[in-house]
Amino acid sequence: MKKDSFDVLNVEQGRPVKMWTRGVPVEDEAKKQLANTAKMPFIYKHIAAMPDVHLGKGSTIGSVIPTLGAVIPAAVGVDIGCGMMAAKTTLTANDLPDNLGPLRSAIERAVPHGMSPKTRGFKGRDKGSWDTPPSAVDAAWLQLKDGFDRICDKTPKLKNTNNYKHLGTLGTGNHFIEICLDEEGAVWFMLHSGSRGVGNAIGTWFIELAKKDMRTHFINLPDQDLAYLSEGTQHYDDYVEAVSWAQQFARMNREVMMQNLIAAVRTVITKPFQTHVEAVNCHHNYVQKEHHFGKDVLLTRKGAVSARAGELGIIPGSMGAKSYIVRGKGNPDSFNSCSHGAGRTMSRTEAKRRFTVDDQVKATQGVECRKDADVIDEIPMAYKDIDAVMEAQRDLVEVVHTLKQIVCVKG
Repeated sequence: MKKDSFDVLNVEQGRPVKMWTRGVPVEDEAKKQLANTAKMPFIYKHIAAMPDVHLGKGSTIGSVIPTLGAVIPAAVGVDIGCGMMAAKTTLTANDLPDNLGPLRSAIERAVPHGMSPKTRGFKGRDKGSWDTPPSAVDAAWLQLKDGFDRICDKTPKLKNTNNYKHLGTLGTGNHFIEICLDEEGAVWFMLHSGSRGVGNAIGTWFIELAKKDMRTHFINLPDQDLAYLSEGTQHYDDYVEAVSWAQQFARMNREVMMQNLIAAVRTVITKPFQTHVEAVNCHHNYVQKEHHFGKDVLLTRKGAVSARAGELGIIPGSMGAKSYIVRGKGNPDSFNSCSHGAGRTMSRTEAKRRFTVDDQVKATQGVECRKDADVIDEIPMAYKDIDAVMEAQRDLVEVVHTLKQIVCVKG
């Protein structure tokens, strides 16, 4: 008889949590947060915890949450539709210049990234959004505009957000653009971002609406961030429409960035090449209707990737570690899911307290990237061991390609 590859966290007065975390540390706070979610009355069957699981805002990052008749906006979060895109090219390592600095600079010029001047405290161009969006943004926005107008008719406040000018931009934090080499020396382009300012505004708006609904109906919760919207209500319908649109925005955001990334590389590498030889574009912060264990459910993946049988996905490591293109095995116990990365072992504040710029330089040796105080929070040592994470989910995915980054652009 095959032994289960997951452990079970039994929750008093709640659903169990199946955890693919053998050999990977999980902090007690994350287990408590998982247990609180599992106590919600609309959780179906169980919650699945991926090996990169760690404490999150609203709900545990690295969790898969099936619900019947309700949705938790804070479980989806504010980085709605955040995910990955990767494209294999016909270039090889031998086609790359010896000095990768100009390649990184060309990408940084082609894709807005980083914080706005107001946030960062300096004068000059808003690096986080377009001054004048290029034609690729206009073409993509045409496909999004009608849906956005419908959402704004119901929630006018959302119109005054960063939307059109954020389409095709990277953002900050752990978002990145990378050039990688696979095990055979083929060049890949890979990037990580989501729905940007407009997704944040949508998530924040509905999280607060859900909390207000809880107060109105005197519903007590183990955590106020588990505030939910009930099916059959206007707020629920409006959220499902808005979050679906934000997920579409996020997918197209990555596609526009990839177009501009490819164009930037062509200005440095003059040899003709093709892209999208193999391509993946997958969310890892989202909610959608799926069928599991005989029921149609709303499935929230909070830092998890769909891994249906045969489906390709992306599991990135940290700045100095390997990343993986994987193929799903369709494990029903995980709701056909896998991890979305390595997962943090410490907060950004703790990483900045513990490590120095010299540590960052050593950890990212061989990678053309920023090596300054503002990116110490993304140092590889702030993340779990990606090899241990992959070992813990052997029955969820198989590795198709192993990628090693050689250029990394951070926000």
